[in-house]
Amino acid sequence: MRAVEIEDGALRWGEAPRPEVRPGEVVIRVAASAVNRADLLQAAGHYPVPPGASEILGLECSGTIEAVGGGVDGWSVGDECCALLSGGGYAEFVAVPAVQLLPIPDGVDLVTAAALPEVACTVWSNLVMTARLQRGERLLVHGGGSGIGTMAVQVGVALGAEVAVTASRDAALLRCAELGADLTINYTTDDFEVVMRAATGGADVILDVVGAKYLQRNVSALREGGRLVIIGFLGGSRAELDLNALMQIRGTVACTALRSRPTVGAGSKAEVVAAVREQLWPMIAAGSVRPVIEDVLPMTEAGEAHRRMAAGGHIGKIVLEVP
Repeated sequence: MRAVEIEDGALRWGEAPRPEVRPGEVVIRVAASAVNRADLLQAAGHYPVPPGASEILGLECSGTIEAVGGGVDGWSVGDECCALLSGGGYAEFVAVPAVQLLPIPDGVDLVTAAALPEVACTVWSNLVMTARLQRGERLLVHGGGSGIGTMAVQVGVALGAEVAVTASRDAALLRCAELGADLTINYTTDDFEVVMRAATGGADVILDVVGAKYLQRNVSALREGGRLVIIGFLGGSRAELDLNALMQIRGTVACTALRSRPTVGAGSKAEVVAAVREQLWPMIAAGSVRPVIEDVLPMTEAGEAHRRMAAGGHIGKIVLEVP
Protein backbone atom coordinates (compact mmCIF):
# COMPACT_ATOMS: atom_id res chain seq x y z
CA MET A 1 0.00 0.00 0.00
CA ARG A 2 0.97 3.65 -0.22
CA ALA A 3 1.60 5.70 2.92
CA VAL A 4 3.36 8.83 4.15
CA GLU A 5 6.89 8.04 5.30
CA ILE A 6 9.32 10.16 7.32
CA GLU A 7 12.67 10.37 5.58
CA ASP A 8 15.41 12.67 6.93
CA GLY A 9 12.74 14.76 8.60
CA ALA A 10 10.72 15.17 5.40
CA LEU A 11 7.39 13.53 4.53
CA ARG A 12 7.01 11.60 1.29
CA TRP A 13 4.34 9.38 -0.25
CA GLY A 14 5.93 5.94 -0.47
CA GLU A 15 5.36 2.22 -0.01
CA ALA A 16 4.58 0.50 3.29
CA PRO A 17 3.38 -2.98 4.32
CA ARG A 18 -0.39 -3.35 4.24
CA PRO A 19 -1.81 -4.16 7.70
CA GLU A 20 -3.48 -7.50 8.31
CA VAL A 21 -6.72 -7.82 10.21
CA ARG A 22 -6.49 -9.37 13.69
CA PRO A 23 -9.14 -10.53 16.15
CA GLY A 24 -11.07 -7.60 17.56
CA GLU A 25 -9.93 -5.30 14.77
CA VAL A 26 -11.03 -4.08 11.37
CA VAL A 27 -8.98 -2.84 8.43
CA ILE A 28 -10.19 0.43 6.94
CA ARG A 29 -9.62 1.60 3.38
CA VAL A 30 -8.80 5.19 4.27
CA ALA A 31 -10.64 8.04 2.57
CA ALA A 32 -9.00 10.81 4.58
CA SER A 33 -7.04 11.62 7.72
CA ALA A 34 -6.43 14.90 9.52
CA VAL A 35 -3.38 16.66 10.93
CA ASN A 36 -2.86 16.95 14.68
CA ARG A 37 -0.03 18.65 16.53
CA ALA A 38 1.11 15.26 17.79
CA ASP A 39 1.84 14.33 14.17
CA LEU A 40 4.23 17.28 13.89
CA LEU A 41 5.96 16.25 17.11
CA GLN A 42 6.28 12.65 15.95
CA ALA A 43 7.65 13.69 12.55
CA ALA A 44 10.27 15.79 14.34
CA GLY A 45 11.27 12.86 16.55
CA HIS A 46 9.78 14.33 19.76
CA TYR A 47 6.78 12.02 20.28
CA PRO A 48 7.64 8.32 20.69
CA VAL A 49 5.11 5.91 19.25
CA PRO A 50 3.30 3.89 21.96
CA PRO A 51 4.24 0.19 22.11
CA GLY A 52 2.42 -1.78 19.44
CA ALA A 53 1.17 1.27 17.52
CA SER A 54 1.86 1.91 13.84
CA GLU A 55 4.95 3.98 13.07
CA ILE A 56 2.96 5.74 10.35
CA LEU A 57 1.59 9.17 11.25
CA GLY A 58 -2.12 9.84 11.68
CA LEU A 59 -4.31 9.69 14.80
CA GLU A 60 -7.70 9.64 13.07
CA CYS A 61 -9.26 8.71 9.76
CA SER A 62 -12.44 8.08 7.86
CA GLY A 63 -13.07 5.40 5.27
CA THR A 64 -14.74 2.11 4.41
CA ILE A 65 -14.25 -1.18 6.24
CA GLU A 66 -12.20 -3.55 4.08
CA ALA A 67 -11.89 -6.54 6.44
CA VAL A 68 -13.36 -7.59 9.79
CA GLY A 69 -11.49 -9.68 12.35
CA GLY A 70 -12.88 -12.39 14.57
CA GLY A 71 -15.00 -11.37 17.52
CA VAL A 72 -16.11 -8.06 15.98
CA ASP A 73 -19.84 -7.38 16.21
CA GLY A 74 -21.86 -4.54 14.73
CA TRP A 75 -19.54 -3.77 11.83
CA SER A 76 -19.39 -5.30 8.35
CA VAL A 77 -17.25 -5.05 5.23
CA GLY A 78 -18.39 -2.01 3.23
CA ASP A 79 -19.53 0.04 6.24
CA GLU A 80 -18.44 3.66 6.23
CA CYS A 81 -16.88 4.83 9.49
CA CYS A 82 -14.40 7.13 11.15
CA ALA A 83 -11.92 6.04 13.79
CA LEU A 84 -9.70 7.16 16.63
CA LEU A 85 -6.23 5.73 15.96
CA SER A 86 -2.98 5.24 17.85
CA GLY A 87 -1.22 5.78 14.52
CA GLY A 88 -1.38 4.76 10.87
CA GLY A 89 -3.91 7.20 9.42
CA TYR A 90 -1.62 8.70 6.76
CA ALA A 91 -2.00 5.63 4.56
CA GLU A 92 -4.32 3.83 2.16
CA PHE A 93 -5.18 1.18 4.76
CA VAL A 94 -5.10 1.09 8.55
CA ALA A 95 -5.93 -1.55 11.17
CA VAL A 96 -7.83 -0.37 14.25
CA PRO A 97 -9.57 -1.99 17.24
CA ALA A 98 -13.30 -2.11 16.50
CA VAL A 99 -14.04 -0.39 19.84
CA GLN A 100 -12.43 2.77 18.41
CA LEU A 101 -14.80 3.00 15.44
CA LEU A 102 -17.53 5.58 15.09
CA PRO A 103 -20.29 5.79 12.48
CA ILE A 104 -20.31 8.76 10.12
CA PRO A 105 -22.63 11.31 11.77
CA ASP A 106 -25.75 12.32 9.88
CA GLY A 107 -25.11 15.36 7.73
CA VAL A 108 -21.33 14.87 7.54
CA ASP A 109 -19.63 13.56 4.38
CA LEU A 110 -16.99 10.83 4.47
CA VAL A 111 -13.94 13.07 3.96
CA THR A 112 -15.09 15.72 6.44
CA ALA A 113 -15.65 13.01 9.06
CA ALA A 114 -11.88 12.45 9.20
CA ALA A 115 -11.60 15.72 11.13
CA LEU A 116 -13.82 14.52 13.97
CA PRO A 117 -12.50 11.56 16.03
CA GLU A 118 -9.41 13.07 17.66
CA VAL A 119 -10.91 16.45 18.55
CA ALA A 120 -14.28 14.99 19.52
CA CYS A 121 -12.73 12.41 21.84
CA THR A 122 -10.21 14.89 23.27
CA VAL A 123 -12.77 17.57 24.00
CA TRP A 124 -15.50 15.28 25.35
CA SER A 125 -13.15 13.26 27.55
CA ASN A 126 -11.72 16.44 29.09
CA LEU A 127 -14.64 18.84 29.36
CA VAL A 128 -17.28 16.28 30.29
CA MET A 129 -15.65 13.11 31.60
CA THR A 130 -12.79 14.81 33.50
CA ALA A 131 -13.86 18.40 34.28
CA ARG A 132 -17.62 17.65 34.55
CA LEU A 133 -18.59 20.92 32.89
CA GLN A 134 -22.14 21.90 33.87
CA ARG A 135 -24.82 24.15 32.40
CA GLY A 136 -24.34 27.76 33.50
CA GLU A 137 -20.65 27.34 34.33
CA ARG A 138 -17.92 29.46 32.78
CA LEU A 139 -15.47 27.76 30.41
CA LEU A 140 -12.17 29.25 29.20
CA VAL A 141 -10.61 27.65 26.12
CA HIS A 142 -7.03 28.51 25.20
CA GLY A 143 -6.13 28.31 21.52
CA GLY A 144 -9.70 28.87 20.40
CA GLY A 145 -8.89 28.85 16.67
CA SER A 146 -7.41 25.34 16.65
CA GLY A 147 -9.24 22.13 15.87
CA ILE A 148 -9.51 21.40 19.59
CA GLY A 149 -10.52 24.98 20.31
CA THR A 150 -13.28 25.24 17.72
CA MET A 151 -14.73 21.92 18.92
CA ALA A 152 -14.47 22.91 22.59
CA VAL A 153 -16.29 26.19 21.99
CA GLN A 154 -19.19 24.40 20.31
CA VAL A 155 -19.40 21.65 22.93
CA GLY A 156 -19.32 24.21 25.72
CA VAL A 157 -22.14 26.19 24.11
CA ALA A 158 -24.17 23.03 23.46
CA LEU A 159 -23.82 22.07 27.14
CA GLY A 160 -25.11 25.47 28.22
CA ALA A 161 -21.84 26.95 29.47
CA GLU A 162 -20.66 30.54 29.08
CA VAL A 163 -17.59 30.25 26.84
CA ALA A 164 -14.50 32.47 26.67
CA VAL A 165 -11.57 31.89 24.32
CA THR A 166 -8.05 33.15 23.81
CA ALA A 167 -6.29 33.47 20.45
CA SER A 168 -3.68 35.70 18.86
CA ARG A 169 -5.55 36.69 15.70
CA ASP A 170 -8.76 38.63 15.22
CA ALA A 171 -9.91 36.22 12.49
CA ALA A 172 -9.75 33.29 14.91
CA LEU A 173 -11.56 35.25 17.61
CA LEU A 174 -14.28 36.26 15.15
CA ARG A 175 -14.76 32.64 14.09
CA CYS A 176 -15.03 31.58 17.75
CA ALA A 177 -17.66 34.27 18.31
CA GLU A 178 -19.58 32.94 15.30
CA LEU A 179 -19.44 29.48 16.91
CA GLY A 180 -21.02 30.88 20.07
CA ALA A 181 -18.19 32.16 22.29
CA ASP A 182 -19.43 34.86 24.66
CA LEU A 183 -16.04 36.43 25.35
CA THR A 184 -12.99 36.59 23.07
CA ILE A 185 -9.54 37.59 24.35
CA ASN A 186 -6.54 38.46 22.18
CA TYR A 187 -3.72 37.25 24.41
CA THR A 188 -1.14 39.38 22.57
CA THR A 189 -2.78 42.57 23.83
CA ASP A 190 -4.81 41.55 26.89
CA ASP A 191 -4.11 39.54 30.04
CA PHE A 192 -6.63 36.70 30.00
CA GLU A 193 -6.51 36.39 33.80
CA VAL A 194 -7.46 40.04 34.28
CA VAL A 195 -10.12 39.97 31.58
CA MET A 196 -11.71 36.78 32.90
CA ARG A 197 -11.90 38.07 36.45
CA ALA A 198 -13.30 41.43 35.39
CA ALA A 199 -15.84 40.01 32.95
CA THR A 200 -16.98 36.78 34.60
CA GLY A 201 -15.42 36.53 38.05
CA GLY A 202 -13.21 33.72 36.81
CA ALA A 203 -13.59 30.34 35.11
CA ASP A 204 -15.12 27.16 36.45
CA VAL A 205 -13.25 25.09 33.83
CA ILE A 206 -10.14 25.93 31.80
CA LEU A 207 -9.00 23.78 28.86
CA ASP A 208 -5.32 24.52 28.33
CA VAL A 209 -2.86 23.56 25.58
CA VAL A 210 -0.06 25.88 26.76
CA GLY A 211 1.12 24.20 29.97
CA ALA A 212 3.91 25.61 32.09
CA LYS A 213 3.83 29.19 30.79
CA TYR A 214 0.18 29.60 31.80
CA LEU A 215 0.04 27.41 34.91
CA GLN A 216 -0.01 30.01 37.69
CA ARG A 217 -2.12 32.47 35.69
CA ASN A 218 -4.63 29.71 34.93
CA VAL A 219 -4.94 28.90 38.62
CA SER A 220 -5.40 32.60 39.38
CA ALA A 221 -8.16 32.75 36.74
CA LEU A 222 -10.17 29.95 38.39
CA ARG A 223 -13.22 30.49 40.56
CA GLU A 224 -13.81 28.51 43.76
CA GLY A 225 -14.02 24.82 42.93
CA GLY A 226 -12.51 25.48 39.50
CA ARG A 227 -10.97 22.76 37.36
CA LEU A 228 -7.92 23.26 35.15
CA VAL A 229 -7.35 20.53 32.55
CA ILE A 230 -3.99 20.62 30.75
CA ILE A 231 -3.76 18.74 27.45
CA GLY A 232 -0.65 20.27 25.86
CA PHE A 233 2.73 21.83 26.58
CA LEU A 234 3.23 24.48 23.89
CA GLY A 235 4.58 26.71 26.65
CA GLY A 236 6.74 24.06 28.32
CA SER A 237 6.17 21.22 30.76
CA ARG A 238 7.92 22.44 33.94
CA ALA A 239 6.65 25.22 36.20
CA GLU A 240 6.27 26.15 39.86
CA LEU A 241 2.79 26.25 41.36
CA ASP A 242 1.60 28.02 44.48
CA LEU A 243 -0.30 25.14 46.06
CA ASN A 244 -1.75 27.43 48.71
CA ALA A 245 -3.44 29.50 46.00
CA LEU A 246 -4.96 26.31 44.57
CA MET A 247 -5.98 25.12 48.02
CA GLN A 248 -7.70 28.40 48.89
CA ILE A 249 -10.13 27.99 45.98
CA ARG A 250 -10.38 24.21 46.40
CA GLY A 251 -9.21 23.92 42.81
CA THR A 252 -8.18 20.92 40.76
CA VAL A 253 -5.43 20.53 38.17
CA ALA A 254 -5.59 17.52 35.85
CA CYS A 255 -3.27 16.52 33.01
CA THR A 256 -4.59 14.06 30.43
CA ALA A 257 -3.54 12.39 27.18
CA LEU A 258 -5.59 10.42 24.69
CA ARG A 259 -3.08 8.41 22.66
CA SER A 260 -1.53 6.69 25.68
CA ARG A 261 -4.85 5.46 27.10
CA PRO A 262 -5.40 1.68 27.03
CA THR A 263 -7.69 0.29 24.35
CA VAL A 264 -10.26 -1.11 26.80
CA GLY A 265 -11.05 -0.81 30.51
CA ALA A 266 -11.52 2.13 32.87
CA GLY A 267 -10.44 5.41 31.28
CA SER A 268 -9.77 3.66 27.96
CA LYS A 269 -10.19 4.78 24.37
CA ALA A 270 -13.16 2.40 24.14
CA GLU A 271 -14.83 4.16 27.07
CA VAL A 272 -14.25 7.61 25.53
CA VAL A 273 -15.43 6.54 22.05
CA ALA A 274 -18.60 5.00 23.49
CA ALA A 275 -19.41 8.21 25.38
CA VAL A 276 -18.76 10.34 22.29
CA ARG A 277 -21.00 8.14 20.15
CA GLU A 278 -23.83 8.19 22.69
CA GLN A 279 -23.71 11.83 23.76
CA LEU A 280 -21.77 13.99 21.28
CA TRP A 281 -22.74 12.35 17.98
CA PRO A 282 -26.42 13.37 18.39
CA MET A 283 -25.27 17.00 18.79
CA ILE A 284 -23.36 16.73 15.50
CA ALA A 285 -26.32 15.11 13.75
CA ALA A 286 -28.56 17.92 15.04
CA GLY A 287 -26.13 20.55 13.72
CA SER A 288 -25.37 22.17 17.08
CA VAL A 289 -21.75 20.96 16.82
CA ARG A 290 -19.97 20.77 13.46
CA PRO A 291 -16.42 20.05 12.27
CA VAL A 292 -14.48 23.20 11.35
CA ILE A 293 -12.08 22.64 8.46
CA GLU A 294 -9.48 25.09 7.16
CA ASP A 295 -8.51 23.10 4.06
CA VAL A 296 -8.47 19.68 2.41
CA LEU A 297 -5.18 18.68 0.78
CA PRO A 298 -4.09 15.50 -1.02
CA MET A 299 -2.25 13.18 1.35
CA THR A 300 0.71 13.43 -1.02
CA GLU A 301 1.04 17.02 0.30
CA ALA A 302 1.29 16.03 3.95
CA GLY A 303 4.53 17.98 4.27
CA GLU A 304 2.79 21.17 3.18
CA ALA A 305 -0.06 20.49 5.63
CA HIS A 306 2.48 20.14 8.46
CA ARG A 307 4.18 23.39 7.44
CA ARG A 308 0.84 25.21 7.53
CA MET A 309 0.03 23.89 10.99
CA ALA A 310 3.49 24.73 12.30
CA ALA A 311 3.20 28.28 10.93
CA GLY A 312 -0.18 28.81 12.58
CA GLY A 313 -2.85 30.99 11.08
CA HIS A 314 -5.25 28.16 10.29
CA ILE A 315 -8.68 27.91 11.88
CA GLY A 316 -9.96 24.42 12.67
CA LYS A 317 -8.58 21.26 11.07
CA ILE A 318 -6.43 20.50 8.03
CA VAL A 319 -7.63 17.33 6.32
CA LEU A 320 -5.56 14.98 4.14
CA GLU A 321 -7.48 13.09 1.45
CA VAL A 322 -6.12 9.86 -0.01
CA PRO A 323 -5.52 10.44 -3.74
